[in-house]
Amino acid sequence: MLVNSYERYKQQSVMTMTQGEMLIKLWDEILKQLNSGVIFIDKRDFSQSNKALQKAQRIINHLRATLNFNYEMSNDLDALYEFFNSKIVEANIHKNSNPIEEILSMVTELRDSFAQAERSARMK
Repeated sequence: MLVNSYERYKQQSVMTMTQGEMLIKLWDEILKQLNSGVIFIDKRDFSQSNKALQKAQRIINHLRATLNFNYEMSNDLDALYEFFNSKIVEANIHKNSNPIEEILSMVTELRDSFAQAERSARMK
């Protein structure tokens, strides 16, 4: 019974999120999966690292697919997302966490920028 209530709460909270809040959740999940990927690579658990890194890629690909190219910034974001994906693939192929560690600060900074923009939009 408790599990069903919790699942309903999670579903309702997702359904009532603003687009900005959802975007932040996606970036949080990307960061979580990238950090997990680094840990699993360092532990030499390549199956789990592959799952984590592929999940991060799927989310980034979703974000790329939803870009609105009527805005010039979308071209820059698209290139950045492609760069992130190339580093994730490199890490996954070579089973080396260095490429992920190279982009973690950039991903964090981008996430924080989106969070700041979301807060600003809510205040208006």
